[in-house]
Amino acid sequence: MAKKASTKKFKPKDFIVYPAHGVGQVTAIEVENIAGMDLEVYVVDFPQDKMTLRVPTARASTTGMRALASQVVLEDAIETLKGKPKVKRTMWSRRAQEYEAKINSGDLIWIAEVVRDLHRNDDQPEQSYSERQLYESAIDRMAREVAAVKKIECEAAFDTLTQTLVNKSVAAA
Repeated sequence: MAKKASTKKFKPKDFIVYPAHGVGQVTAIEVENIAGMDLEVYVVDFPQDKMTLRVPTARASTTGMRALASQVVLEDAIETLKGKPKVKRTMWSRRAQEYEAKINSGDLIWIAEVVRDLHRNDDQPEQSYSERQLYESAIDRMAREVAAVKKIECEAAFDTLTQTLVNKSVAAA
């Protein structure tokens, strides 16, 4: 019986983005026997969530698992933060669903749009609890990817993103 071609795209120690969980690190590639069949899986660690995920190597791309953003995509995401917030006049529940979908897409540009649209300065009205939750989820997800790409601490990435948002507001005033 011929051995199937390997579908491995990532290797141990690679940082990846899994849409529903954000940045994780491939810790191993293992073969597990499930229902009598051998299945090759990536073992992905998400230390911030204290979680380990096993993703079949053959299904990694269909699940949306991807490499970290390139420098160009990262720069585009930062530019997105500097843009003017787009607030739709639809019901909050509909907008919240859209924001949640963008965050869980794993797409850095879409996540940046959510951060930009939900950011509030000190002189602006207070956010509702659900707005705040979505904003924090989005900026946290974005900061983790920026930190991994730039090889800096997550706190430093968070500070950089926050400063970008604040500076944009100061420039607009």
